[in-house]
Amino acid sequence: MKHSSKSVTGIAALLLTMALGLGPATLSAETIAIIGTGAVANALGPAFASFGHDIVYGSRNPDRDSVTSLVARTGASASAATQAEAAAVADAVLLAVPWNTVEAVVTNLGDLSGKIIIDPTNPRIVGDDGLRDYAVETSNGELIQGWAPTARVVKAFNTMGWETMLDPGASGGPVTVPMVGNDDDAKAFVAELVRGLGLEPIDLGPIRYAHAIESLYLLWGNAATLGNPFQYHFRRAPRPQR
Repeated sequence: MKHSSKSVTGIAALLLTMALGLGPATLSAETIAIIGTGAVANALGPAFASFGHDIVYGSRNPDRDSVTSLVARTGASASAATQAEAAAVADAVLLAVPWNTVEAVVTNLGDLSGKIIIDPTNPRIVGDDGLRDYAVETSNGELIQGWAPTARVVKAFNTMGWETMLDPGASGGPVTVPMVGNDDDAKAFVAELVRGLGLEPIDLGPIRYAHAIESLYLLWGNAATLGNPFQYHFRRAPRPQR
């Protein structure tokens, strides 16, 4: 996820399922747990609720005023609970937490068997020269799959900030959200969330490619540090005419 000064994480996208080669999701996750209540949760929670999903915010302090306000803004189908309680009642779990807390969070969520785990995090360290560098040998996506081997992890929403989640049109054109994961049904479900946000999902393969998507954040951040800021978006190539 591109991290802004407020906290951050990742995103979503839109376009025809058939054009993307993704069939309709065979699993419909009615309840989504959003672990964390920062900027990403504030951007995605109300949006996911508007698609008809029940939202449960997982917080270390679910009675905090800011959490209560977020629940109220999300709507009647929203609630708050502890992180483990939220995950227990959910079909899908989005990890809207800092990248370096993910292991502790995942291992404390309880049994995640069969659940869709959406990972929008970008591990990184900052060197003495101010440039971002690799913080893990593989990727957070692969590590999460290892910590929760019977869950269905999908790497997504990590290639733009919460501002784009709220207003994808500000980018000046279609914004594509790359996804990787080992389970096709899980990716199809996440693709529907992406499309609902007005973004374009694209399936880039199994979870072993999560490191490639996470690396994009390093290049984006380093370019800005070096005085050459840019935005990057995938674009689908037109199908050849027959």
